[in-house]
Amino acid sequence: MHVVSAFAARQRLVMGQVAVGEKSNEIVAIPALLDMMAIEGAVVTIDAMGCQRDIAKKIIDKKADYILALKGNQGTLREDVELFAVEQKAKGFEDTTVSRREMVDGDHGRIETRKYTVFHDIGWLQERHAWPGLAGVVMVESIRELAAKVERETRFYITSLTAPAETVGPMIRDHWAIENSLHWVMDMVFRDDECRVRTENAPPISSRSSIWPII
Repeated sequence: MHVVSAFAARQRLVMGQVAVGEKSNEIVAIPALLDMMAIEGAVVTIDAMGCQRDIAKKIIDKKADYILALKGNQGTLREDVELFAVEQKAKGFEDTTVSRREMVDGDHGRIETRKYTVFHDIGWLQERHAWPGLAGVVMVESIRELAAKVERETRFYITSLTAPAETVGPMIRDHWAIENSLHWVMDMVFRDDECRVRTENAPPISSRSSIWPII
């Protein structure tokens, strides 16, 4: 049983859940979950599977904002964003309006540096793709250092927010609270993964989330 949960990151509280048969059905479950909640004024962050026009429109219609992870499932949108970001970075962002924020974390011998760049001047992108409520694009460049090993990764997000990087960056970071404050607790404290119940009402106790509003 796969369960999609809405998790309030700052309150560390599950606000709603919808059970689905398999992961691909999250696209159907997320709108149903959004309909269950009053999210006006919240910022909803969702992984790439939930990066869908209908989901973005529903969030906007409910007077909330979104930050959606952008990967290859949106075709040319991802390609256009990456090409634009790389070109502008090479030019020192002189042809666009951006805000930037750098954050450094260290734990268990690992140092992680994350550079957030929010592109605010994206009228051309909205004209080409007509994405509901689109107001900005976020580039996150991360460097993880552990002993002699260095890993680099660049991720992209689309957002309806007009806020600067110093605001958007921590929200993207809060996205991972679902792993530390919900999944880890379920697995390690309640031993969720060890549960072998397979009938009737017990399976939905298991929680695996892909969406959560930041209230």
